[in-house]
Amino acid sequence: MLNNIEFANPDFLYLLVIIPLMIAWYWYKNNRSKAEMQISSTLPFARVKKSARQYLYHLLFVFRVLTVLLLIVALARPQSTSSSQDVTIEGIDIVLAMDISGSMLAEDLKPNRLEAAKQVAEEFIAGRPNDRAGLVIFSGETFTQVPLTTDHDILKNMFKEVKSGMIEDGTALGDGLATAASRLRDSKAISKVIILLTDGVNNMGSLDPLSAAEIAKLYGIRIYTIGVGSLGTAPYPVQTPFGIRYQDMEVKIDEDLLKEVAQMTDGKYFRATSNRKLKEIYVEIDKLEKSKIDVTEFHKKSEEFEILALIALILFTLEILLKNTIFRTNP
Repeated sequence: MLNNIEFANPDFLYLLVIIPLMIAWYWYKNNRSKAEMQISSTLPFARVKKSARQYLYHLLFVFRVLTVLLLIVALARPQSTSSSQDVTIEGIDIVLAMDISGSMLAEDLKPNRLEAAKQVAEEFIAGRPNDRAGLVIFSGETFTQVPLTTDHDILKNMFKEVKSGMIEDGTALGDGLATAASRLRDSKAISKVIILLTDGVNNMGSLDPLSAAEIAKLYGIRIYTIGVGSLGTAPYPVQTPFGIRYQDMEVKIDEDLLKEVAQMTDGKYFRATSNRKLKEIYVEIDKLEKSKIDVTEFHKKSEEFEILALIALILFTLEILLKNTIFRTNP
């Protein structure tokens, strides 16, 4: 509902002083431009009425005044203010910490663990357009692929560049967590979240995962951990002189560690044994991180000058057309 009108450039309204000047000049000019003729009596003309065309001729000036008036108001940029609307502000910063070690090429998820994780993560981010999101990748080393951003198109494009083998192989869970936490350290968001996805056991890095979780907890960051991989063994592609061959690889996920990391930060641990299960996990995380603040009143400004400028253009066009057609005067 429109409560009031405000002007972004109110100084232009001073130009409205032109309007009374235009009216005064028109009145003065109209009286001075009458032809004079000496006659003995005006009685013969007393019964002669002015035609409708004579009265309507003044419409040209009315159109001109209205055109100038509307253009001045449009220059002042009127803005309508809407209020008393219910909105939900989420204000969440999310960093995805994704394992890209060689074991993520196992094909118990299709087409493999890494590609499945990338696809579901993209869909998750696409469903949260109001949140800032970032991407940290890790294996034996860790790397910030995308810092926190609201430009989800950039994030989507950078997901395509993520491949196993980009950095040294291994599983440095602690370093991956610490890097993700550092990206959220200075965040002013209402909620700060790390989603850590891995399929292995911490075996590299300079920082152990529990110490990294303590750092995250200190900064008020919640960690959701996801262990990805089927139960038992999984087919893993191996390059041989005869081409790609598959061998069954034992699935080793340190679930106790991932559960402890999540619990320390008031998060939750999930196990993804299939593509469907992985999607369900992200849906649950999405629900857990919804509706942080409800605001019942807010003010939103909308530009209103366009309609005024359009009407001014129509009136100006009408004046030109009428002046050169119906009210055309012979020289």
